[in-house]
Amino acid sequence: MNRPAAVARRAAKRPRAPDPAEVAVIGHALRSVAAEMGAALRRTAFSPNIKERRDYSSAVFSSRGELIAMGDDMPVHLGSMPMSVSAALKALKFAPGDVALLNDPYRGGTHLPDITLVAPVFLPRRGRPAFYVANRAHHADVGGMVPGSMGPAREIAQEGIRIPPVKLMRAGKIDSQVMAILLANVRTPVEREGDLTAQLGACRIGMARMRELVERFGLERLMRGMQAGLDGAERLMRAVLARLPAGEWAAEDFLDGDALRPEKTAIRVTLRCDPARQRAEVDFTGTDAQVPGSLNAVFAVTWSAVFYVFRCLLPPEAIANAGLMRPVRVIAPQGTVVNARPPAAVAAGNVETSQRIVDVLLRALAAPLPARIPSASAGTMSNLTVGGVDPRNGAIYAYYETIAGGLGASPARPGASGHHAHMTNSLNTPAEALEYAYPFRIVRYALRRGSGGAGRHRGGDGLVREIELLGDARVSMLADRRETPPWGLAGGADGAPGKCALIRDGKEQALPGRFTLEAPTGSRLRIETPGGGGWGAA
Repeated sequence: MNRPAAVARRAAKRPRAPDPAEVAVIGHALRSVAAEMGAALRRTAFSPNIKERRDYSSAVFSSRGELIAMGDDMPVHLGSMPMSVSAALKALKFAPGDVALLNDPYRGGTHLPDITLVAPVFLPRRGRPAFYVANRAHHADVGGMVPGSMGPAREIAQEGIRIPPVKLMRAGKIDSQVMAILLANVRTPVEREGDLTAQLGACRIGMARMRELVERFGLERLMRGMQAGLDGAERLMRAVLARLPAGEWAAEDFLDGDALRPEKTAIRVTLRCDPARQRAEVDFTGTDAQVPGSLNAVFAVTWSAVFYVFRCLLPPEAIANAGLMRPVRVIAPQGTVVNARPPAAVAAGNVETSQRIVDVLLRALAAPLPARIPSASAGTMSNLTVGGVDPRNGAIYAYYETIAGGLGASPARPGASGHHAHMTNSLNTPAEALEYAYPFRIVRYALRRGSGGAGRHRGGDGLVREIELLGDARVSMLADRRETPPWGLAGGADGAPGKCALIRDGKEQALPGRFTLEAPTGSRLRIETPGGGGWGAA
């Protein structure tokens, strides 16, 4: 027997180990597809919320719906989007030219204004999709009881139109009936149609770029690189977990009360780490039950927040994908504020509760990782919505934005001022864009000096945004960190809590963190966002 020849034949049959350089090239190529989709959406969108604030996300998925690449977009979108893609794949059978649309929070969505499109990528002579591309964008209005669809609702039916997975496009043509139903249920149909068509265009670009990658690398080689990227992300996460001490750490934090529930709402987490098995468990048992208002988060939002925190533990150059969470188990009991059951309202769960989930998980991680974890950042997206009739042209408008705050200081440096933190990665709408698009005058836009917590490293300062309304309007606010300020670490002081006031007829009225009110022409709304916590004794 010729043993060398037999060994050579067996070696030839074994799958070739992927070249690390090639895996990196393929990973970055896939990431560039998601990034280009986002750039196309931003350039072609109608609303300032998407065009200026960049409240959107894009990603690429495998034929099984696994996340394989994402843009550097909104963390609360990206971690949850795979569940929307999975819901679309279960509900629909895709043919070439089809595009699915959905926003149902109980099918992988976040809250109703976030509309997701999912498009299959078919290749020649293949009967099923080889990949999927998807994007999610926050639409400034999707109907409901208040302009901007972000008011203090008691159930999801009050928050706007709720869309299960349906086909917006069939065989390359928009389904006019689906589009008509959607546009009949919103306040700003022209803007909504423009933003949806921008999302469709971004999907087309993603589909084209994925086909180009198949031509460049070959399907088998591309699939091998994708799988190696997933496995590599898992190995990276396991290596991080292996360096953590074995143990169990608990933390709690609170959401403010409001008119619907005066008591604070507790979020509690227990983090268990098993470095020998390179696994972690994040357990939210003990968290308060779901509440009458809209602070309820669906499981997709909670999963997304955990995904974000553990992604932050990886090296900055790591490409995040579905492999990252393989060693991490998330327990979120149903019926709690971190895994609500329908018909609970969920608008603020996406924007506010997601922030508090990050805060409480970071607080738990501060025990095993004291040299890495920063103090609490602003902890609120300070969601402002305004709607009415524009006196300049008689058109109905709906404006939405999140307002930045201070970042928490870290063991290495002070916190940055006037930044969007954690689950939001958007921008503030420029004053010029606001005044051009809406009947507003920006009276003041500045850092809120001294709002960051004192410490060896000081927390970042929040912002002051003061807007004068040039027409009668309905104003809504969803914000937090008014009662429980952003906490400091290692002896650092807490950041200043947020504030809001309405100024009319020369009188100033303090406002709570969550409200809806009618404001007459000439009223001024002043929002002061929280500062970040300080780190270390001063």
